[in-house]
Amino acid sequence: MTLPTDYLIDRRRLRRRLSWWRAAALGAIAFAGLAFALKDSDLDGSGDKLTAHIARVSIQGLITGDKETIEQIKKIGESDKAKALLLSIDSPGGTTAGSEKLYDELRRVSAKKPVVAVVGTLAASGAYIAALASDHIVARGNSLVGSIGVLFQFPNFYKLMENVGVKVEEIKSSPLKASPNGFEPTSDAAKAAIASLVADSYDWFKGLVKERRSLDDQELAKVSDGRVFTAHQGLPLKLVDRIGGEREAIEWLETNKKITKDLPVRDWKKKSNMERLGLVEGAAALARLIGMGSFADAMEDALRAEKCRGLDGLLAIWQGFP
Repeated sequence: MTLPTDYLIDRRRLRRRLSWWRAAALGAIAFAGLAFALKDSDLDGSGDKLTAHIARVSIQGLITGDKETIEQIKKIGESDKAKALLLSIDSPGGTTAGSEKLYDELRRVSAKKPVVAVVGTLAASGAYIAALASDHIVARGNSLVGSIGVLFQFPNFYKLMENVGVKVEEIKSSPLKASPNGFEPTSDAAKAAIASLVADSYDWFKGLVKERRSLDDQELAKVSDGRVFTAHQGLPLKLVDRIGGEREAIEWLETNKKITKDLPVRDWKKKSNMERLGLVEGAAALARLIGMGSFADAMEDALRAEKCRGLDGLLAIWQGFP
């Protein structure tokens, strides 16, 4: 039986089209794989800018002391072309240890070149710790700053488990091992142990504020009860140095640190971040289209793991909303 010519032509066209889509999907998958392999590399060439400039680093969202941000700041400190660091902050804080790590790296940069912080909507708790590392803090009048304090939270659902008849049995080396655990009433000894951790970190936080903002004990007591302040309120309390934004921060650099006028401000970040461009998600979708579902699942799992970061340990974070 001889097949019609039109049918054969359509079959060839369909086969070529399918081959093209397969090749495109495999290319996208390979490209996404390369993106993951190079995710820690400096794709936009920000390691050393070619001309003199003011380097800008944005601190946004939860602070965990992530490797990428710390490396960016470290490179700025080592760069001869970055004449100053402008820290753009909009964050409720994060882990106490992550905030400490960020603070220490910023102080190393400050020993080499001026650092100025510009607060957007919020610089609370751990984010205010980051601001303390700068030489000068500028904030909008209605920016929120402060929240000087440390938090340790844990869920306790033993009553619920008791009501449904579930009990977790355990054998441990000492009463305070893995306490509090949420499966049993929190003992006074466990509460005291956690309280001592919180008090120690809180004393450290207050010490930073007192030293960096030049406060006496009475002034420190006014700002260290955990509340947030608007920058208008914080200015006379010495929590910020000036009301304004990036323009005022640059004016301060020019006037007080002799930074050349009209020096360009350049962002130090991975502008070619493959995750922001959505290429990984797109490659996963193409992989599913050509029947490579398991490979697509693996790519999506890897992306989720990259996005998710736990907040274990003590927190220096402002929780203004439920």
